[in-house]
Amino acid sequence: MEQLWLCCLVLAATAILHPCSTAATKQTYIVQINHEHKQQQHLSHLQSLVSSATHEDLLYSYSTVYNGYAASLDPQHAQSLRDSPSVLGVYEDTLYHLHTTRTPQFLGINDETRFFDSKGDQQPICSDVIIGVLDTGVWPELKSFDDSGMPPVPARWHGECEHHKDFDAKKVCNKKLIGARKFYNGYRMAASKIAGEFINEKDPSPRDTEGHGTHTSTTAAGGQVANASLFGYASGTARGMAVHARVASYKVCWKLGCFGSDILAAMEKAIQDGVDVLSMSLGGGSGPYHHDIVAVGAFKAIEKGVFVSCSAGNAGPVKSSLANVAPWIMTVGAGTLDRDFPAYALLGNGKKVTGESSYSGKGLGDRPVELVYHSAKRYNTSANLCLPGSLDPELARGKVVLCDRGINPRVEKGVVVKEAGGIGMILANTAASGEELVADSHLLPAIAVGSKVGDEIREYLKAEAKPTTILSFGGTVLGVKPSPVVAAFSSRGPNTVTPEILKPDVIGPGVNILAGWSGASGPSGLKLDTRKTQYNIMSGTSMSCPHISGLAALLKAAHPKWSPSAIKSALMTTAYIMDNTNSSLGDAAGGQLSTPFAHGAGHVDPHKAISPGLVYDISTSEYIAFVCSLNYTMKQVKAIVNRPDVNCTRKFRDPGQLNYPSFSIVFGKSRVVRYTRKLTNVGSAGDVYDVAVEAPEGVVVDVKPKRLVFKNVGDRLRYTVTFVSKKGMNRMRHDGVFGSITWKNVKNQVRSPVAFSWEQNV
Repeated sequence: MEQLWLCCLVLAATAILHPCSTAATKQTYIVQINHEHKQQQHLSHLQSLVSSATHEDLLYSYSTVYNGYAASLDPQHAQSLRDSPSVLGVYEDTLYHLHTTRTPQFLGINDETRFFDSKGDQQPICSDVIIGVLDTGVWPELKSFDDSGMPPVPARWHGECEHHKDFDAKKVCNKKLIGARKFYNGYRMAASKIAGEFINEKDPSPRDTEGHGTHTSTTAAGGQVANASLFGYASGTARGMAVHARVASYKVCWKLGCFGSDILAAMEKAIQDGVDVLSMSLGGGSGPYHHDIVAVGAFKAIEKGVFVSCSAGNAGPVKSSLANVAPWIMTVGAGTLDRDFPAYALLGNGKKVTGESSYSGKGLGDRPVELVYHSAKRYNTSANLCLPGSLDPELARGKVVLCDRGINPRVEKGVVVKEAGGIGMILANTAASGEELVADSHLLPAIAVGSKVGDEIREYLKAEAKPTTILSFGGTVLGVKPSPVVAAFSSRGPNTVTPEILKPDVIGPGVNILAGWSGASGPSGLKLDTRKTQYNIMSGTSMSCPHISGLAALLKAAHPKWSPSAIKSALMTTAYIMDNTNSSLGDAAGGQLSTPFAHGAGHVDPHKAISPGLVYDISTSEYIAFVCSLNYTMKQVKAIVNRPDVNCTRKFRDPGQLNYPSFSIVFGKSRVVRYTRKLTNVGSAGDVYDVAVEAPEGVVVDVKPKRLVFKNVGDRLRYTVTFVSKKGMNRMRHDGVFGSITWKNVKNQVRSPVAFSWEQNV
């Protein structure tokens, strides 16, 4: 699948060699030291082992989320550090990529005050909640960051708004946008090696020149702005999920991506600054947790009470394509809204097909235009994909060109058509993208169509001697059914790092989302796009992640004493799995029904999440017991937990014993799996719950006890589930089967999805 601009770059955890002015062989390494070595010993420790190390070689020193530093070293020197008994690990810096209004109404929180008052609770002070966004920075002049009527910044805030010649801290930061920092040392060291690009300034700005960071931060907590739109599309009042929450921006991503050393430094600073929620729409694939900078940083964040929300990635519909799968992270997939931007192609045979587009320029009129397709079979080239330089101007000039989706960015294909003399484009999905449609702001008249319609058009082109089309654009349509539908690009399970933990956790709105944008970038993100807009429509799990970040801020405001795992549980166990036609959630990849490997627990429902009845709470010690069950070495356990006194005297018999709000059952040598879970009553005293089980054919599920009686608020009660695979199931090929366990009473339904798989498929 092609890149979805910045937010949909292909996930890859790529180790990059870093140049240095004095030694071309130097690279950036992240060095983790045993806690027995104090913070002030870091640099001296480095210099004692590497005599050539200088002050400039030390990029960062970490003390909160990590015990160590990032430094520019020769590979031989890095190896000498690895051999030291005082060093837990030495890792090459890793490149991460960004995973790139109607949603408040769609989620039922268009009036935040009524959202809380409907519960009968006193309206919480959302302005006390601070969301830290790690992304490409911020465009502070947007009205979304207006602080009119907001109370003073909470006294516990210790952050900073960094001054720059194009970022006047006294003018651009306020009681809404309370912090803006940038982190670029790792990127600076790598940039010239990647693509000959340097950050020339000694002190670059926190300003967002890409747009992605502004989009995510305004999605999470942008203030209300009337008459917002993208050139008339999606017109209405734009607002974030937590309108009254504060925003702190941490610029860690630059033109070529985001480096682990910078991300780790920003996470550390954000925690020290006092954020309540960390929102990170970025990822670098899946791997052991002790190698995953985001997972390690998030562990310390959770321990300190900070909720961490991350995007699942945009590598779907490929199986096991998830990023950010650590159980202490909220892993967010993407779904559609009930809003479309229809566009149409009337073919010469009289058939009118429907697609989608947010093209806003001059149309082609109502006269038929010749339609051409550079078929790969006929031309034996990549011209069917409309890659740069692939189109023959003699065939494209003055015509509408059909382009297959894939490889290069969708909007770039239109530029290729335009440069070849074409005057319009139909962008047709292939089987890989299914029926998922993204409304791009094209630079020429263009519409996107699904795989089935694309095949119809290809057949028409084969049958017609001189095919023609008329393109037209239908604006904005609301109330679309069915919705939500899981986006085809949204990354899928099962979880390859710990198959016993079901991921993603939930889905949220992530397709065609309107939010704030940078004044330094056109809506397409292409260099030649000189159009300016304050709001843009974007798609990706980058967009769904900040929705959940903002909802977590609302729950934090309503329940200040809830732990991050309690907030996560509330969002998961109240999620829904039925669309607005009262049918099971669909999947845009092929049009079949979705499964928990695509949607997790389901689509978030904030109204239900604020009063979930019961929650699955998880303490830090339980997370440590989980890590200890992963067959890691003690050094690797310490690298994740980041504690001097950690030991594995307590560990689970297998990772699935963690008190998680969902189940992923992996039948191995035994046909029986048994787990115990604990539920905490956050509802009313005397609440009684009965269990309801849905089990697939071939699996028996037994829950004991079948009734839970909570005498008091805060009581914790256990139940045990025994899962039995019938004989012969392990010899059958399975892509996973599914069920659920739900605790019910008249007020609440606390639902946990269950995924079943067999060893040979994990």
